[in-house]
Amino acid sequence: MSGNQEPILVKEESVEGIPSPLLKLKSWQWWVLVSINILFLIGGQAASVLLGRFYYDEGGNSKWMATLVQTAAFPILYIPLLLLPSSSSSEPASCSLKTIVLIYVLLGVIIAGDNMLYSVGLLYLSASTYSLICATQLAFNAVFSYFINAQKFTALILNSVVLLSFSAALIALNDDADAPSGVSRSKYVLGFVCTLAASALYSLLLSLMQFSFEKILKKETFSVVLEMQIYTSLVATCVAVIGLFASGEWRTLHGEMEGYHKGQASYVLTLVGTAVTWQVCSVGVVGLIFLVTSLFSNVISTLSLAVTPLAALAVFRDKMSGVKVMAMLIALWGFASYVYQNHIDDLKVRRARKQAQTGQVDPHC
Repeated sequence: MSGNQEPILVKEESVEGIPSPLLKLKSWQWWVLVSINILFLIGGQAASVLLGRFYYDEGGNSKWMATLVQTAAFPILYIPLLLLPSSSSSEPASCSLKTIVLIYVLLGVIIAGDNMLYSVGLLYLSASTYSLICATQLAFNAVFSYFINAQKFTALILNSVVLLSFSAALIALNDDADAPSGVSRSKYVLGFVCTLAASALYSLLLSLMQFSFEKILKKETFSVVLEMQIYTSLVATCVAVIGLFASGEWRTLHGEMEGYHKGQASYVLTLVGTAVTWQVCSVGVVGLIFLVTSLFSNVISTLSLAVTPLAALAVFRDKMSGVKVMAMLIALWGFASYVYQNHIDDLKVRRARKQAQTGQVDPHC
C-alpha cells in the first residue's frame, strides 16, 4: 500500500489534529462499541428481511405498509437518547436550526424512497436472493465515498468491490430464478431492478450521513447520531403514511389482516417485530458510520449474506442452487478482503497515534 493513502478506520487528519473523540477511546473500548453495533446491524437486518418476507408469504400485500414499518418504530430510540448525557452546552452551534431541519428532511425523504424500493424488491424476490443482490451496495458506496467523503481506494478495497459486484451479477444472470410462488419472470426482473436501485440509493444515503456528521453538524456524539436517526425516521414515516393514504392501500388493510394466513394476532406481531428489528438495524448502521466510516458500515451489512440466506433456507425452504452458493462464497471472499484491509489500516492508525504522542513530548520539536 502506498504511504499517502488514508486509513479507513480513522482518517489521517483526525490523527494529525488529534481533535477526534475516537482517539480518546482505548483500543478495547472502541472495539467493544464497534462489535455491539455490528451485532445490531447483522441481527436486525437478518430478522427484518425474514419478517418482511414472512409478511408477504402469509397474505400481506401492501407495499406502503411494508415501507412504513421500516421506520415507524423510531420512538423507541428516545429511550437511549434520554439515558445518554446531553452534549456540552459550552460548544457553539456548528450550524443553524434551519440547516439541521433541511438535512433531516432531505435524508428522511431519501430513506422513504429507498424503503419503498426495498419493499417492492422483497415482494418479488426470495429472501436469500434479495439479500445477495443487496451486496451491490458496497460497490455503489465505494464510488459515493470516493466523491463525497474523499475515501481512497486500495487494491484490497477494489478487490472487494469487484467480487461483490460479480456475486450480484451471477444472481442477475441465473436462469434458475427461485421467485416466490405466483411471481412471473417480469415481476422477478422488476424486483431485481428495484433492489439494485435501492442498494445504490442506500449507499448514497450512508455517504451523505457521514458527510453531514463531518462537514455540517461537526459533532461526534452518539446522541447526535440517535437524533439524526430519530428525526430522519420521523420524516420517512410521514412520507410513508402519506403514500399509504394517497395510494388507497389503507382501504385494503382491514381485509388483509382478516385474511392473514396465521391469524390477526400474528399479522400485528409480524408488523411490530419488523418495525422493531429495522430500528435495531438502523442503530447499528448509523453507529458504525459514526465510529468508523460509511464504507465500513456498508461492508458489515453485507455480512448478513452469511446469515440471511442460510436462515431463509431453514425458515422458508429457499432453494440454494449452485449459482447461489457460488455467489455467496464470492461475496464472503470480498468481505474478507475488506476486513483484512481494515486490519492493515488499524495498525497504521496505531502507529500514527504513537508518532503523534511522541511528537508532543519531544523537547527538540
